[in-house]
Amino acid sequence: MGNTETPMLELVDVHKSFGDVDVLKGISASISKGELLTFVGPSGCGKTTLLRIIGGFTPITSGKIILDGEDIADLPPNMRDTKMVFQSYALFPHMNVRKNIGFGLKLKKMPQKKIDDRVDELLALVHLEGLGDRTIERISGGQQQRVALARSLALEPKVLLLDEPLSNLDANLRVVMRDEIRNIQERIRITTIFVTHDQYEAMSISDRLLVLNDGIIQQIGSPSDIYETPDNRFIAEFVGYVNFLEGKIESFDQDSSGLFLVSTEYGDISLNKINEKNFDKGDDVFLVIRPETVTLFPSDAEDMPNMLKGKIQHSMYAGNLVKYTIKCGDREILIDQYNPKDSIKFRCGDNIKFTVPRTVHAIPKRG
Repeated sequence: MGNTETPMLELVDVHKSFGDVDVLKGISASISKGELLTFVGPSGCGKTTLLRIIGGFTPITSGKIILDGEDIADLPPNMRDTKMVFQSYALFPHMNVRKNIGFGLKLKKMPQKKIDDRVDELLALVHLEGLGDRTIERISGGQQQRVALARSLALEPKVLLLDEPLSNLDANLRVVMRDEIRNIQERIRITTIFVTHDQYEAMSISDRLLVLNDGIIQQIGSPSDIYETPDNRFIAEFVGYVNFLEGKIESFDQDSSGLFLVSTEYGDISLNKINEKNFDKGDDVFLVIRPETVTLFPSDAEDMPNMLKGKIQHSMYAGNLVKYTIKCGDREILIDQYNPKDSIKFRCGDNIKFTVPRTVHAIPKRG
């Protein structure tokens, strides 16, 4: 995880335009030494453009890129202490694995003995011992990805840039290589920026996420911050499944309990004051309710705080969980019930009750 030292990389008011189209609209962020930060967002949001600007492959329109205290915005890629692993890997097919990994070292005119030692070290790091003499076409996609990673690490860059490096792999191998990249990054503590369109991949690999939309940073935070306390509706909808329940703040410190009360058309919801975000009484809000936080009860269950009524519209059994769709008034609520073997099984048409936790997050309706 990043620390409080001077940032390894700072983006200061970065703008990028292609003709009359503004792709990046004032991006500012700091990345700590040893941190893995992921740019994530929908297609066309500007995440790959921002990565290429950091690497020097796309010229900046305005702003600063400060790497370890030096503004590198006007330097070409080969003069920056960054290295990029491209989506296509960009390996040399006429070279074997060893020569691909050692290519940059040879360009630096490093003695052959030092090149050999460094390549051996990197082959061990990415678990490719014994494959150094293989040609690129004789190794698998996952192994090619490891070669590209090792080649980028050969010159020990200050920042490693990964442009959707797992997109060419099948689903199972993506998970394996995602974990391997994270393990390598943690072992050598290299500052890393990862780009992916897959929010689950981003959540699982990152120290922090930088979420972009339409060239603007929507939120920067840890995976738990982004998932549990999104700043606005876009963030809440983009990361995972979510239910929104409209309400109005009625009071604070209800009964001196440290709660605030939100009224909805289906019933009142008391929330912990820890989720308060400078709201005023009478403000319209959205309650951000994740499916796994809702608890189901039979219709004859004793009433309790934050309990609402509904009817089962649909259920889907998925082994470790049952996904229910609940009709609550004119609104559908998604509920994930884990460990269904030991839970009450509900059927379509059943009247039920369900509770919303006091820790549910509230965002301004205007957001």
